[in-house]
Amino acid sequence: MDVTRARSVSRFFTVPVITLIALTFLLGLSEFIVVGVMQPIASDMRVSLAAIGSLVSAFALVYAPMTPIGAAVSAKFNRFHALMAMTCIFLAGNVLCAFALNYPMLLVGRIVIATVSGPLVAVPMTFAPDLVDASDRPRFMSWIFSGISIAAVFGVPIGTFIAQQFGWRWSFHLINLLTVMVIISMLRCLPRDSYVTGTARFLPQFRLFTDVRVWYGILAVVFGAAATYSFYTYLSPILTEEIGVPERYLSLALTVIGLAALWSNLYSGKLAARGTGSQPIVGLIPLYLLQAVCLAVLPFASMIPALGAVDLLALSCLMYLQNSPSQVLHTAIATERFPSSITLASSMNAMAFNIGITLGSTISGLAMTHLGLRWLGLFGAVLALGSVGVLMLLKRAESRDITRWTTLFLNR
Repeated sequence: MDVTRARSVSRFFTVPVITLIALTFLLGLSEFIVVGVMQPIASDMRVSLAAIGSLVSAFALVYAPMTPIGAAVSAKFNRFHALMAMTCIFLAGNVLCAFALNYPMLLVGRIVIATVSGPLVAVPMTFAPDLVDASDRPRFMSWIFSGISIAAVFGVPIGTFIAQQFGWRWSFHLINLLTVMVIISMLRCLPRDSYVTGTARFLPQFRLFTDVRVWYGILAVVFGAAATYSFYTYLSPILTEEIGVPERYLSLALTVIGLAALWSNLYSGKLAARGTGSQPIVGLIPLYLLQAVCLAVLPFASMIPALGAVDLLALSCLMYLQNSPSQVLHTAIATERFPSSITLASSMNAMAFNIGITLGSTISGLAMTHLGLRWLGLFGAVLALGSVGVLMLLKRAESRDITRWTTLFLNR
């Protein structure tokens, strides 16, 4: 049994698969690094903490619309060439951040990165038929997403430690060095003569949005991600100022939280296997309710630090549970009704998650400015309940067969 499992693992974790996981690791590291180095950047740039927090909002604001647009455009081209071109743009954006002379220059660098980060999550998933067996494709999707979670576990704390020791710019230098290594690996091992949808036209791919189930799936992820980022945007200040974690132990605390987030992403693959279509994501209703309760408790963190620490750990375990169930929903809809929209469907979760980041970080920024860190959780709880409401509507719509009639009407 153990030998068979070892062989299965070795067949799955090939060099191309590991390379694509490494790519999404770098995407996650680049996206979330600001959370860990927020305070050093603010001090160096001589701007407020809220201004640095707005880098998170700006990143997600660009990321969200560029994800479906970039995915749809990339479907028209050779998959390998599209992936390489976007990875080089990603590298250029991080180089700009590393050498930014002022806040506007740093902001431009973040926008350049955000332009390609969404498609760089979607396109690797379309390599699944070339790299793994059909039975391993759900696991492949889960691990592609997990690259981002691994960044939260190891990358962000390491980046934070590097920033504390050598300055925040060296965190971006590390990203740049690793990106060059991934580019070299992609050149050596990824299949080159492959198209996602052949000669797929641009606009017809967006017929995917005529299925009402897509919108329910998007909104559920938007509210769930917004609930998460109501506290995660200011995670470092919450840990140090509300929970009372000493500065020297901040990297360790972020590592523990990152491990919980990684578990969340991997466990989402198991949740995705519980049924087909909308069943896995509808099954998340109790977990969104639990998220709302945990967020409502967060304001008491400073009063009872131990409770706050446990609460943050629980919230981290809930962070990414929606990823794979959402991906199953959108991929199933595309496979059934819109085969030319597979790449676009693969981008829906990433797009929705970053719309949620924008919403959550914007609301938390306003709440922090006017009320303080302590009250961020209450706003997040309301957002989590939004996911519950959307999924209840999805469940009700499917039980009444509204979905089929809506799509038939809109597709005329």
